[in-house]
Amino acid sequence: MNILKDSFGRKFPYIRLSISDVCNFKCGYCLPNGYKIDKSDNRTFINIEEIGRLAKALSELGVSKIRLTGGEPTVRKDFLDIVKIIKKNSGIKKTVITTNGYRLDKIAEQINESGLDGINISIDSLNPKIFEQITGHNRLQEILSGIEKLQKLNFKNIKINAVLLKGVNDTEKDFKDWSNFIKKNKIDFRYIELMQTGDNIDYFKKYHVSANKFVKYLIKNNWVIQTFGKDSGPAKNYINPEYIGKFGVIAPYSKDFCKSCNRLRITAKGDLRLCLFGNTGINIRHLMQKDNQIDQLKDLILKQLNYKKESHHLELGETGLTKNLSTTGG
Repeated sequence: MNILKDSFGRKFPYIRLSISDVCNFKCGYCLPNGYKIDKSDNRTFINIEEIGRLAKALSELGVSKIRLTGGEPTVRKDFLDIVKIIKKNSGIKKTVITTNGYRLDKIAEQINESGLDGINISIDSLNPKIFEQITGHNRLQEILSGIEKLQKLNFKNIKINAVLLKGVNDTEKDFKDWSNFIKKNKIDFRYIELMQTGDNIDYFKKYHVSANKFVKYLIKNNWVIQTFGKDSGPAKNYINPEYIGKFGVIAPYSKDFCKSCNRLRITAKGDLRLCLFGNTGINIRHLMQKDNQIDQLKDLILKQLNYKKESHHLELGETGLTKNLSTTGG
């Protein structure tokens, strides 16, 4: 079996697959004016048959985990069918999703029945007013109700993500609110350091704060760093025996962040991206059309790994092809 590995020896068992650019939230750090159709690119989103072939090829390349992202992946009417085709036909061991939690209280049972192995939910604050300020939606309670329903259904792998924003959700009170939440809930919570993209430069300058602010809080309160799993994402996780849940930090501006990179990205229109903030990408969709193209598809993906760079240069303000996070799956 060929294994996805780059020239620096990094292996890639983890793929982030965007299935839609569309998002129904208006988060300030991503789509402050809501989703706008890119009229310069009239390609449709990859369809379920293409996704099935792609997942099979990735499995044969040693990929063990696919994360479905967007935009917001659940806006696709065939979202649950996509989960099922990956689970049944590809050999991928783990299929998970990142979602904004929209209608989670309504679809929790369907998600549980779909066979999904995990769910990441974006909740930037437990304060309803701040949540609405960031997202443009007064839906915090619906999302929390959806999480509660998943827990009652014994859905195991629930994580919550929040983007750390200076002066908005970065106070000691915010940190304590999340501490109280995971003390009684078996849920992993992670702060993600705000990242600069092509469209959010002014927002970034105003709201960026180093993830070290949260790390210092963790260390002060006796949280201990945990080792990585082979298909784990970019978070550094912290544990405390007094808590049921875990804390995590995703700090893309930290030293040596890229050394632990184990993931590639494929956009909703079939472009392979070697790095979230890279300057290169190639469309691989033309090799997802027939079952007998799978070997060619694998060869093309393998060859592209030769072009993956050792590191992004986000700290220098180089954001690559990423205009906003909805276009590349975050």
